[in-house]
Amino acid sequence: MRVARTERFASQALTSLDKALDQFLRERDIEALSGACFGVAGPVVDGVARVTNLGWVVDAAQLSKKFGITVSLINDLQATALGSLVVAQDKLVVLQESGPTSGTGPLTSHPPIAVLALGTGLGEATLVHDGKRYRALPSEGGHADFAPATDDEIGLLAFLRGRYGHVSYERVLSSGGMLDIYEYVRSRSSEREPTWLAHDIAAGDPSMAIVTAALARKDDVCVRAIEMFTEILGAEAGNIALRAVAGSVVIGGGIPHKLMPALQSGELTKRFNAKGRFSRWTQQVGVRVLVEPRAGLLGAASYAATPQ
Repeated sequence: MRVARTERFASQALTSLDKALDQFLRERDIEALSGACFGVAGPVVDGVARVTNLGWVVDAAQLSKKFGITVSLINDLQATALGSLVVAQDKLVVLQESGPTSGTGPLTSHPPIAVLALGTGLGEATLVHDGKRYRALPSEGGHADFAPATDDEIGLLAFLRGRYGHVSYERVLSSGGMLDIYEYVRSRSSEREPTWLAHDIAAGDPSMAIVTAALARKDDVCVRAIEMFTEILGAEAGNIALRAVAGSVVIGGGIPHKLMPALQSGELTKRFNAKGRFSRWTQQVGVRVLVEPRAGLLGAASYAATPQ
């Protein structure tokens, strides 16, 4: 696959996807296009997606009619999942190699692949082979109930319930969740927040400030917050491996590549494999981190180019 042109738009500055397309296509001959596919953050029902955070309603049939091409809509995690199949191999960092068998017998030649992506939210999807190719099945698994497994995580659950009521995995495994974990750990620490750290958190991206301080080991609370984040990520990655009976798990999104030293420390795979009677099975499941920021874009393009 060859990328001919890319352009970035600030979605908050636009009133609809149509406006972004109008701008993108202003310098291109529409007749040269044969189709389009868009990965949208939210469920797609009958070719229509309602993007809650933007107030957009995206209708594939309406776009097809307006632009005279075949338009498809898929969930953004479906796009990321499909993208993981077409990226260069050096964009997939191996944390745990796949084994030859699962705990319940030999794996098929094309076992399911579970995918989760962390950024402003948490998305989950499964790639299932239909005998010819992998198809991406969407889910809203990120909104499933958070299940703590340690005393620290039980404390975190109580802390988050006080803030939000219902606590999903997305409340924990996201950029906002990272800040919440930090504030929980800080609330239990006798160490006061350093002035420089408070400034960094307030100045821009709080999660990046916490990650930077943790990886440099400049603040013990940040170190512990990232440890908890990594451990919980490993646990949920193991959960979706079990649910999908997966041969491998791919972890993507905007956060993981920033955390590579923490993800490679061994704590993620330790929790991934802490599955009681199924621990031997999960040890055979491959775990990879997707570090290609354009994975969703490439996945959507691959979908558009493939007869469905």
